[in-house]
Amino acid sequence: MGEAGEGWARARLKLDRIHHLGLIVSDLEHSLDSYARLLGSELEVRRRMEEEGMEAALVRIGGERVELIQPLGEGPLKRFLDRRGDGVHHVAWVVDDLDQALGQAAELGQEVVPPGIRLGLGGERVAFLHPRGMGGVLTELVEERP
Repeated sequence: MGEAGEGWARARLKLDRIHHLGLIVSDLEHSLDSYARLLGSELEVRRRMEEEGMEAALVRIGGERVELIQPLGEGPLKRFLDRRGDGVHHVAWVVDDLDQALGQAAELGQEVVPPGIRLGLGGERVAFLHPRGMGGVLTELVEERP
């Protein structure tokens, strides 16, 4: 690998693993029922998050998690759903230190989606990287609690 590749490897974020896949849905009840019946999902947490404009549920399927998100009223999530329909909304990655990861992301020219750090569905500290700098994919960074 040439120098540019080696520099990139040194600069990259340290991601542990995928935390969950975020799916936007038009009917949370129907989706929860379908995932339970067809895939045997188990509900970990479900919460209405007015400040985020959503009701969401985190389900476990085997060893993996899926977050089902239903928009509440008008706003960015509703516009996303109207434009693209039900489907993938974001990919969430586990990081050891969210503050450090966001600092590295900024050094690498990545834009953090306002308001920056917030509490996620499970109470973890999370932040999103703008899809513009991530190949069109909204990327969530999750700092898991011990």
